[in-house]
Amino acid sequence: MNGLERTLAFIKREKTDRRPFHPILMRWAAKYAGVKYGDFCTKPEAKCISNIKCAVDFEIDWVTVLSDPWSEASGFGIEIIYPEDDLPLDKGGHFPDASSAAEIRSFSIRDNFRCANRINEINIFKKEVGSTHFIVGWIEGPVAEYVDLRKATGASFDLLADPGNVHRAMNTIMETAREFATLQIEAGAQCIGIGDAFCSQIGPDLYREFAFERHCDLVQHIHENGAVAKLHICGNTGPILPMMIKTGADIIDIDHLVPSMKPYHRLLSPSQVFSGKSDPVSVVQDGNRETILESAGRDLSESGGKCIVSAGCEITPGTPLSNMNAFAGAASLMM
Repeated sequence: MNGLERTLAFIKREKTDRRPFHPILMRWAAKYAGVKYGDFCTKPEAKCISNIKCAVDFEIDWVTVLSDPWSEASGFGIEIIYPEDDLPLDKGGHFPDASSAAEIRSFSIRDNFRCANRINEINIFKKEVGSTHFIVGWIEGPVAEYVDLRKATGASFDLLADPGNVHRAMNTIMETAREFATLQIEAGAQCIGIGDAFCSQIGPDLYREFAFERHCDLVQHIHENGAVAKLHICGNTGPILPMMIKTGADIIDIDHLVPSMKPYHRLLSPSQVFSGKSDPVSVVQDGNRETILESAGRDLSESGGKCIVSAGCEITPGTPLSNMNAFAGAASLMM
C-alpha cells in the first residue's frame, strides 16, 4: 500500500499493512533537506522539496503545507517578517480592541502571497506525489486566528468582556476559512487540517460558545467538498475532547499533555481516528529507540488501535536522525 491508500483505509478501519506515519515536520524537514527556514515558509518549491524528501526517505505517508500560522493573519493585516533561517516574527498590525477586530473584512486569498503560496504548494504536491501520498492543506481555526489578530492577552479578555464583537470577527474569519479550504481542495488537497491551538487554554464553556459549532461547520464544509477533515489543538484537550470528537473530524490530533486516550476512543465513530501522541521532546528528541517504540505502543493500546503514529505536535529540529528512523520504524512494528 502507498501512503494515500494506507491513510484512507486506516481512517475507514479497513485492513492495512501497517499504521500510517504522520509526523508533523516543519523546521526538522527544512534542516534535513538543507533549506533555509525563511525559504521553507515563503517559497513553495522549498517547502515541497523538503517534505517530499522526508516522505521518501522515512516512508512517511503524508505531505503537508505546515510551516507557521501567519498565512491568513497576513491577509488580515498583521505584519510578519521572515528571517533567513528562523521562525517568522509577528511585528505589528494588531487590532487595539474587539470592536476594531469586528470590522475586519474578507480578503482576496489569491492576491495574498502567503495564501497563494499554499495553493501553489498543493499544486506541486499533486503533480509530484498526488497518487502516492496523503496531501494535507491547512486553515487556522476561529479562536487561533482571533488570537493572531488581538494577541493572547487581548483575545482572552475579549472572550469574556466583549463576546458580541468576538463573534462578529469570527464570522468573517470563518468566511475566509471556508473559501481557503475550498481553494486548497480544488488544488488537490485530500485533507484539510484545522489548527486551533488556543482552544485548549479557554476551557469547555468558552470552547462550546466560540469554537464548537464553528468547528462543526468547517468539518461539514470540508466533507461537502470531498476531503477529509483533521482537527489539531495543542495542549491538554481532555476537557474538550468529547466535543472535538463530536465535530465529526476524521482525524483528531492528541497532544502528549492529554493523560490518556483510553477514556475517549470509544466515542469515535467508525470513520474517525486519533493521531499522536508521543512527546516530541522527551520521547522523540531526547529518547532512544526503546522509549520511542514504547510510546508508540502505548498510543496503540490506549486508542484501541485507532491511532496514526505521530507526535503530539511538531518534531523538533534537534531530533537526531537515528530517532527519526526509530519513529518511522514504530509504524511498521506494531499493528
